[in-house]
Amino acid sequence: MNTVQYPVPHDFRLRLSDLTSVGVGVSRPECVLALADGELVTGHASGGYSVVAVDGSVRHVMIKSDRRFLPNGIAVTTDGKVLFAHLGVTDGGVFSIDREGNVAPVIEAVDGVALPPTNYVSVENNGGIWFTVSTRKTPRSLAWNKTVADGFIGYMDDRGARIVADGLGYTNEIAFSPDGQWVYVNETYAQRVSRLRLAPDGKLGRQETVVQLGGADLPDGLTFDEWGGLWVTCIASNRLLVIRPDGELQVVIDEPDERHAERVATGILSGTLTWEDMQGPPGNAPLGNVSSLAFGGANRRTAFLGSLTSGNIWAFQSPVSGAETTNHRRRLA
Repeated sequence: MNTVQYPVPHDFRLRLSDLTSVGVGVSRPECVLALADGELVTGHASGGYSVVAVDGSVRHVMIKSDRRFLPNGIAVTTDGKVLFAHLGVTDGGVFSIDREGNVAPVIEAVDGVALPPTNYVSVENNGGIWFTVSTRKTPRSLAWNKTVADGFIGYMDDRGARIVADGLGYTNEIAFSPDGQWVYVNETYAQRVSRLRLAPDGKLGRQETVVQLGGADLPDGLTFDEWGGLWVTCIASNRLLVIRPDGELQVVIDEPDERHAERVATGILSGTLTWEDMQGPPGNAPLGNVSSLAFGGANRRTAFLGSLTSGNIWAFQSPVSGAETTNHRRRLA
């Protein structure tokens, strides 16, 4: 990790007018993947995934099943299928979808217990699968406070699925540091970014807090750049933050619906945040609860933003290249 002369200027700041809209016609693009061939892939709210071609056209691959699925985090496998974390009302799991819309279970239980609503998934080059569960509470809104810490990180390889880190405050996306030494994780309703040291056998060390947030900042997505800067998207506040390699926290985008953000911040402090509070109208927040970031385009210098409520993906030019993810060089079958 190079921490000398980090190329993101301290005054780098973007407004909504600096962003462009791509992929018009997507539905709940919560997790966006940017592939080396120029395609963008994101989950579809009605069950399936959407592909945004280089020319901007969008095609949808919908699941052929009577079961209702809600893809949240997604990943591309080494053989070109799409994996998704199913964020059901009461059920979860990791499933695969092929290009015809056929769905198949990949992970449905861990340690003999059926997976609760599942948030995120990532596939290693060796086939190992990382996944997260935010909470074991039903409904999930019971964990929308700073006191519940029952989320976990799971891992599956040829030894089976197992929990490798537990007791997290609403586990969301994870990301691996460019040096491969750490797993970083967003604990959304604990309002912090944490990290755990990664051992060669997939075991994780103890949790360490990297940054503690406040207000309406609820960290959802996180992505590294090539220099070790960590880009964090926050729902509710609609902010994009960068944790610079020296630990300094920098605000890059700040486009909230002020009334919504104030309501969420108050609910978190009082421990009374409700489903209605979080699902409030987007109002004056066009970014629509910004939830993820993927670096793509030439030299991975274009940043693409996903969200919970937008019908499009936002993009901007970054002053630094994104670190290459396992998804980047894969292609859809």
